[in-house]
Amino acid sequence: MTKDWKTRTQLVHEGSRRSQYGEMAEAIFLTQGFVYPTAEAAEARFVKAGADEFIYARYGNPTTRMFEERIAALEGTEDAFATASGMAAVSGALMSCLRAGDHVVSARALFGSCLYVLEEVLQKFGVRVTFVDGADLDQWRAAVTPGTKAVFFESMSNPTLELVDIRAVSEIARKAGALVICDNVFATPIFSRAVEQGADVVVYSTTKHIDGQGRALGGVVCGTTGFIRKVLEPYMKHTGGSMSPFTAWMHLNGLATLDLRCRAMADSALTVARALAAHGKVTKVIHPGLESHPQHALAMAQMGSGGTLVTFEIAGGKEAAFRFMNALRIVKISNNLGDARTIATHPATTTHQRLPQDQKDRLGITPGLIRLSLGLEDADDLIADLTRALSVA
Repeated sequence: MTKDWKTRTQLVHEGSRRSQYGEMAEAIFLTQGFVYPTAEAAEARFVKAGADEFIYARYGNPTTRMFEERIAALEGTEDAFATASGMAAVSGALMSCLRAGDHVVSARALFGSCLYVLEEVLQKFGVRVTFVDGADLDQWRAAVTPGTKAVFFESMSNPTLELVDIRAVSEIARKAGALVICDNVFATPIFSRAVEQGADVVVYSTTKHIDGQGRALGGVVCGTTGFIRKVLEPYMKHTGGSMSPFTAWMHLNGLATLDLRCRAMADSALTVARALAAHGKVTKVIHPGLESHPQHALAMAQMGSGGTLVTFEIAGGKEAAFRFMNALRIVKISNNLGDARTIATHPATTTHQRLPQDQKDRLGITPGLIRLSLGLEDADDLIADLTRALSVA
């Protein structure tokens, strides 16, 4: 890892491996296994593989390793493990370090699948989970005890864009000896340095901004070499959640433009948020870059940006929200985010549909709420599309 390279240079060059042919672009090693020169060499590799030696694609691959080293350099961690999806990263990070009887404290404002892992999967196997309001430090202090094994949160929550103070929560957890696991998807590795702010483990759905083209599922877990190779890797390689080499190759290409894309998306998000806030049919706009956001100061200190998403509420509930979405021409209806295309999502009926109504109410997921992930289109074109659709909402 080259410490003195700046972000954009790292995103193009870090972790590069070239074969004897000296290819310019990263090679895709589409192989399940690897050949050993002798039986003795095979035995030695199974005892301890070297830094650039591979055994089986589920354990590691040269293309995947390039991606892991590049994202670790970007995130500022010692190591990383690439996974088949973002949820493989979340579940792997949690399951690999927990056992029956352990205690986890989590923010309650989470993506629906993350909630399922914490509410259903972990508790089914005897892990105790306490949920808190992520922005309330007093609740974290009351819930985290000397027996707490880990804390988990999204640094910016899905879909209501509530921030968790990474530095403050990490200090609370560290005093109790708890591992800090941060899902950093909405903040992106461009705008957030969660490890510098105290997190021990950072997870991403690389499906989102890192891929950035709506092409492939992926995930990654970043942390110390001890956690990644001694705790996480044995779990992941034996349960089968590894990233494919082809996906790693696509994500490597995505990383090269990640900084440029995220900054352009964030600029558009702030412009669109301001336009929506001035529209009569919009009753609420949530974007951390707006001074009206209750955590605006924290967002600027923690990220230096409001991020690439805008959440807003339309008067008239679900019916008005559906009319609005069905009238969109440029903006696409999907449940993904971080794409080059701007995407509108109705969380109450899609990503958070399974939540009971009282839980939706508590999280602020109303029938008229729309989550907008800004893409790379011209902001003026997007505003015109949104304004026209709002006229029929």
